[in-house]
Amino acid sequence: MTEFDEDVTAEDVETHDYRHLKVAFDEDGVAWLTIDRSKQLNALNFEVIEELRECIADLTDDPETEAIVITGGGDKAFVAGADIGELAELTPPEARHLALNGQDMLAGIENCPKPVIAMINGFALGGGLELALACHMRVASTTAKLGLPEVSLGLIPGFGGTVRLSRLCGPAVAREWVMTGDQFSAEEAHRVGVVTRIAAPDQLRAEVKKLCATIQKRGPIAVATALETIRRGQEVGQTEAENVEADAFGMLFATEDAREGTKAFMEKRKPEFPGR
Repeated sequence: MTEFDEDVTAEDVETHDYRHLKVAFDEDGVAWLTIDRSKQLNALNFEVIEELRECIADLTDDPETEAIVITGGGDKAFVAGADIGELAELTPPEARHLALNGQDMLAGIENCPKPVIAMINGFALGGGLELALACHMRVASTTAKLGLPEVSLGLIPGFGGTVRLSRLCGPAVAREWVMTGDQFSAEEAHRVGVVTRIAAPDQLRAEVKKLCATIQKRGPIAVATALETIRRGQEVGQTEAENVEADAFGMLFATEDAREGTKAFMEKRKPEFPGR
């Protein structure tokens, strides 16, 4: 793994294109996934949802990919919501199917054993914020606006937004964000815990890359185990969650990574994790 170089950007490296997604792989093992519908403010339509499902599955299985960054094309929006034109034509059964389909796609992101970071470069509204909430961390530009405006359409979030926002920030914040449908600044989103970090627009990519580089220096099996343990812990009561943690803690002692990490600490050197 090379040291963090803020001059390396996704435009400099190998890419693979879907119809609505662009994926770039940098030399440090970070996959930069861009939703590329800037004329539609990167709105999520049926096709984008399916492409995201396929792309995340492929990146999860790719041994060269160590971290995934999701962002939006252009400089206005991360994802400005769902495609309203498609929503307007749905019957109730079709709408429920869409919600379940979107939830399933986002579960693939949330359950990914590799760190997935939302790089919020503009509007993250409705389904766009729900996409960001499914990511493990969110880094937002200081100019970003976030919100769940569905009630202004006579609807509610359908891709898990009410659930994830409540678990992330508590029901009081979730009620305000969902019931008002307001847009909130990146600073306010950071204050209430929706956003992990904020950065000036010209420093956003560098801040995300720095975060990836920090995580990539840690034990990869421990990172994946931590992601799973945190996720499972949110789904059960405290006692069961602590048992899940204890099981995972014990399991890690069978790994070479744990032996290398503790040995390196005792020898006062940086560890070289083998990833097994």
